[in-house]
Amino acid sequence: MKINLSNIIAFENMELLARQMVEGFITGLHKSPYHGFSVEFAEHRLYNPGESTRHIDWKVYAKTDRLYNKRYEEETNLRCHILIDNSSSMYYPKGENHKIKFSVLTASALIYLLQKQRDAVGLYTFSEDIEIQTPVKSTSSHSRKLFSLLENLVDESQLNKKTNVSYVLHQIADKIHKRSLVIIFSDMFQNQEQSSEIFAALQHLKHNKHEVLLFHVTDQDTELHFEFEDRPYEFIDMESGERIKLKPPEIRHYYTHQMAEYYHQLKLKCGQFKIDFIEADIKDPFDKVLSAYLIKRNKMP
Repeated sequence: MKINLSNIIAFENMELLARQMVEGFITGLHKSPYHGFSVEFAEHRLYNPGESTRHIDWKVYAKTDRLYNKRYEEETNLRCHILIDNSSSMYYPKGENHKIKFSVLTASALIYLLQKQRDAVGLYTFSEDIEIQTPVKSTSSHSRKLFSLLENLVDESQLNKKTNVSYVLHQIADKIHKRSLVIIFSDMFQNQEQSSEIFAALQHLKHNKHEVLLFHVTDQDTELHFEFEDRPYEFIDMESGERIKLKPPEIRHYYTHQMAEYYHQLKLKCGQFKIDFIEADIKDPFDKVLSAYLIKRNKMP
């Protein structure tokens, strides 16, 4: 089942949408090369000799002749922090299918999947600074709070909200004290002269022993390949408000060369730091993001 932005009508119930996306993804997974990955939602874990017996599920023992501990909601396999860039450029392109909607929907699906697997998840949103920061929990009530925050995020479009990815990532790296999986949704649009600062911030996360997934969210046709009609346009910088009039063919070669060089360096640095870099075109099915997460999750202890 391929789900993309064109299938989504409204955000009336984020949890329902997330559940539909995950269930559709898992159904398709059984028919894919990834069918061997574990996507079961365990309620118990094997008893380890020497542990207290107070939490053993004796009913399960009677049925299986194996010792399992009941798993409580505060017990988790993984701590995950989801970071969403909420700067104005993430509300491009105008209309229904913009980058923030793609990021919110896929983040919601990941939250649903994490909660069902009893993994703990927290949320950060940011532009020039951290805007939302939640605790890291695995309870269903906490997940519902995150879904509500994400629903509101889609309706908060504001012009001239700049981004400072490097500054925020350094802040967050200092705040996360336990080893975690950090998932970032961002177009990574920051002044190219500051690219070394972004690389240093990503390295900061890895230096603190975190696993990092970076989803580079873009409308590839226009933002990377500059595919506009051969006619005059007025381009407006959504973060600064700066305007410029030009014909796309006049600068297409220069623009695409600069963009390709910047993202080549970004991918190269991510490779050096052992950060998973995933291109997330908003026109792609959400399955691509969920598959990348699942591959990473199954590699982790």
